[in-house]
This record gives sequence, structure tokens and C-alpha cells, in this order.
Amino acid sequence: MRKLTIRASLLAALFNTHIANAQDVELRIGYLRGPSDLSLVRESGELDRALAKQGVKVTWLGPFPAAAPAYEALNGGSLDMTSGSSTAFVTAIAGGTPMVMFGYQPMPAGGEGIVVHNDSSIRTVSDLKGKTVAANRGGTGEYLLSRALQTAGVDEKEVSKQYLTPTDSGSAFSSGHIDAWATWDPYLSIAVKNYNGRILVNGKELGSENAAGYFISRQFITDHPAVVRSVFDVLKSTNAWARLHPQEAGRIWAKQMGNQNEEVARQLGETNTSELIAVGPDQAKHIENVAAWYAEKKIIRSKPDVESFVIDFSK
Repeated sequence: MRKLTIRASLLAALFNTHIANAQDVELRIGYLRGPSDLSLVRESGELDRALAKQGVKVTWLGPFPAAAPAYEALNGGSLDMTSGSSTAFVTAIAGGTPMVMFGYQPMPAGGEGIVVHNDSSIRTVSDLKGKTVAANRGGTGEYLLSRALQTAGVDEKEVSKQYLTPTDSGSAFSSGHIDAWATWDPYLSIAVKNYNGRILVNGKELGSENAAGYFISRQFITDHPAVVRSVFDVLKSTNAWARLHPQEAGRIWAKQMGNQNEEVARQLGETNTSELIAVGPDQAKHIENVAAWYAEKKIIRSKPDVESFVIDFSK
């Protein structure tokens, strides 16, 4: 895979040329169900207005239940941009998806973890032996479960993994068909607040290096780097607002999911308003570590060259 040749330091020089070519450009964005700055700008219309000034039309596609199907749509050429996790990103680029990460949000401790039923006898990760645990294949859930089992010295073969979508996992958890669920927000908060769940272990306790992020097709950023920079700037501005107004952001996210539970809204706002930053060397290293973990666990065949799939807008 060839390295991304357009660096953030060149964007200023390229701005005038590419802005002239941006007329009648369409940016197709796949949005996910859940708390993100992308969900907020879709609600406010701020991104549509900002890009319209550059002659760019925004088309929103979704909602996607998780990052993996959105990445598949990007790989298939039906969308240009989406959000998701760095764990699912690693799986996608290892499989050859031509995408680039341009924004990074560290995953807060309460934003991911393994949840069990409140009345469950499961009190430690070791208690998962012989139990059925739902996770999404190659994404955050599988990463969290794998880290948890290794940390506790439990062989993965001693646990029955069920690879399910977040929606199916929620149904299975609420009906008692699975014993535990490795997941992330908003599903984690919903499991606790609506499905009588209890967090067994969170991402921080597992040493998770997962992050939320924003991703663009390689072709789009090559053709329109200034447009992508404008997207990043709008997301940064919205992120700053959300960090100052977490309760309001949480209500928007809960409403978008059709959930009017004020406790869910509060939890979403408190948990998911981490700072959006550029993908610098430290952030790329965290992604490299996830990729190395996945390769070691044979979740992916080989570790991708992460530097080829990120762009640092801080330069």
C-alpha cells in the first residue's frame, strides 16, 4: 500500500487550487448510531453550511449500527467519510480498505467495557469461564474481551464468543440469552441504565488503547485535502462546545437514538465528550499497539503500516 503523499503541512499551499476544484463536490458521510461530534454537527447543520460555502454538498447516509459496516461501505465506494473506533479501523486497513484517519478522540474509561447482568454471579473476569459473551468481530468488543481474558489468564477457548451486531447483542443481553457483553457507548450506558446491567470491567482497567476517530477515503483526501481540513475544524469547534455543555450534548445523542431516559442522556454526556485532537505521533503509536495486539491474537493476518493510513492536521 502506497503511503499517503499529501501531508497536513502542504494543505495551506494546496488550499486555493483545491477550493477552486471543490465546486459541485459531494461529500457522502456515513453516520453511526451513537455519541460523536459527527452526530452533533448532523443535528445542527453546521457542517453542511460550512462546506456549502466551498461549493461542497454534504449527503448523510445511515445510520450504521457500528463502524465495520460503515467501513465496508467506504471500501465499496458508496461513501467517503465516517466515524468509528481505531480497533475496527485496524481491522479494515489490514484488509485493504483505502481509508485515512484524520481525527482522534481518546476513549474515556467509562466509554467501553464488559457488562453483565446486575444479579449475575460473575464478579471477576475469571468468572467468564464457561460463559457466553457477545462481541463484535474485529472491533472494540473483541478487542476488549481479548484483553480482559489475557489479563485474567483465561484461555479464550474457555469462553463461548458470540459474534453479534450491537443491536442483536442488546436484544440477547436484555432477554438473558448471553451472560456478558463486551461493548462501547451508547450501548454500554443503555445496558446499564435500561437493561439492569453492571459493568464488570472498563476499558481503563484493561489498559485499552482504543480510540474514537474520523476517517476519510484515500481518494477523497487526495483530491480535496482542504475540504477534509474544513471538516476537522468544524468537528473541533463542535467538540469544544460539547465539552462545555455535556448535558446538552448527551440529550441530543439520547434523542437521536429514540431514548428519552434522562439518566442515559446524562451518562452519555459525561462519558463521551473527550477532546478531539489531531492524529500525531503519540496517537499513531497507540493505533500501532492495537494493530500489534490484533496481529499477535491472529485477529488480522499481518500488522498494517499505520503511518500510511493517518494524517496529522497539527502540522
